[in-house]
Amino acid sequence: MKLSLSLALVFGISIACAQTVKNNLVIIGKTDSLRSKILNEERTVWIYLPLGYDPTQSKRYPVTYLLDAEWNFAAFSGMVNELSSVIGNTVFPQMIIVAIPNTDRTRDLTPTNALVDPGGKIIADFKTSGGGENFTSFIKTELIPHIDSAYHTAPYKLLVGHSFGGLTAINILLNHTELFNDYLVIDPSMWWDSHKLLNQAREQLKEKRFEGHSMFLAIAHTQPGLMDTLAVQKDTSGATNHLRSIIQLKNILQQNPASGLHWGYKYYDGDSHGSVPLIAEYDGLHFLFSYYDFPAGFLGSLNDPNIKVDLQSVFTRHYREISKHFGFEVLPSEDLLNELGGYFLQINLRDRAFTMFSMNLKYYPGSAGALSSMGDYYAYVKNKASAIDYYTRSLKVKEDADVRKKLEKLQAAQ
Repeated sequence: MKLSLSLALVFGISIACAQTVKNNLVIIGKTDSLRSKILNEERTVWIYLPLGYDPTQSKRYPVTYLLDAEWNFAAFSGMVNELSSVIGNTVFPQMIIVAIPNTDRTRDLTPTNALVDPGGKIIADFKTSGGGENFTSFIKTELIPHIDSAYHTAPYKLLVGHSFGGLTAINILLNHTELFNDYLVIDPSMWWDSHKLLNQAREQLKEKRFEGHSMFLAIAHTQPGLMDTLAVQKDTSGATNHLRSIIQLKNILQQNPASGLHWGYKYYDGDSHGSVPLIAEYDGLHFLFSYYDFPAGFLGSLNDPNIKVDLQSVFTRHYREISKHFGFEVLPSEDLLNELGGYFLQINLRDRAFTMFSMNLKYYPGSAGALSSMGDYYAYVKNKASAIDYYTRSLKVKEDADVRKKLEKLQAAQ
C-alpha cells in the first residue's frame, strides 16, 4: 500500500522503524547462536525482527535467509523495514531476516573443491573449498529448525545470495529445491570449478520441474573496457568468464520454459560486482513480491464516496492470492484494518468504516483493539448501547485508560 504522507498521518500510522535506541546506540537487530554438529563449530546469526513483532502474540512472519551478513544485513533489513512498515508501506511483507556471517566463506559457499579463479589462476585460499553440501545440511537440519523453534516463523522462506552466495543459492535451487520457496540470486560465480554447476543447470532445467518456486537473477557489469554483452558471449578469455557464465545461465533459463520456474533477470550496466547487491535486492524483492501490494493509489482513492467498491470482496481476493503464493493463510493486519476504519470514520464514510471494523472482528475476534474500534464506530453513529457493549468487552480483554474514559463518559450520559 503506497499512501501519501498526509493520509499516513491521518491514519495514525507510526513513521517509525524497527530500530531501537539503547545506551545511545541505534540497534537494528540481535545476534543468536547455535552449536553446529555438522560444521563442528559455533555459528552466530544476525536477526532482524519486524516492527511490531511480539513474542507473546501468535502472528507469524515469512523468513529471509541472507548470506554474507557482514556485507548485506544493514542495507537489506533497512530496505525491508522501509517498504513493509514505514509510512503505511506494504510493498513487501514484514519478514524476519536471518543473516549468516561467515567463518570460512570459501568452504561453505562452494559446492565442490576447486583451486582456480575465473582467469585460471591457482588461488591458495581456495584449498578449503567444497563444503557447500555440509553448509546446506547445516541450514536445513540445524539452523532452520532452531529459527522455527525460537521465533514466530511462517512456512515461507526466501534465500538471498551474492557471488559465492549466489552460487550456493543456485546449487540449493537445483539440488534442494524445496528448502526455500524463492531465490534471489545476485551475480553468482557460475564459473566455479570449470562451470560444473552451470553444466548441471543445463541438464536439471530440462529434466526437473520447479513449479511453485520463483527466482530473480541479477547480472552486474564485470566485463573489461568497452566490451558489450554480445561481445562477452563470443569471447573466451578469463576476463569475461564470470559474466559469460552468468549470461549462459540466463540463456539456459530462457531455453527451458517447461521447467515451471517463475523467474526474471536484469543486467545492471551501471553497477559492478561489488555495488550491485543493494539495487538488485530492491529489484529482486519487487519481482518476487509483485503480487503482495494493492495497486498503486487504490486504497488512497477510497476517500472518494463516488467510487463504488465491495471492500470485503476486494480484501478477500487480494489476501487469497497472497496466501496462494506463500503457501499458508495470510490475513490483512489488524493495524491496517483499524487504521482504514478510523480514517473512513473521520471522513464520514460510515459504511466503509463498518466494513473495516467488521473484518477486523472476524479475523481477530479476541482483540481488545478490534473490539474498542467497533465501539468507536457505534459511538460515532450515536448507538450508545452498542458502543458501551464493545468498550466493555474490550476492557475485559485488556485494560486501557483511553477506552475506560470513553466507556465512563457514555455511561455518565445515559
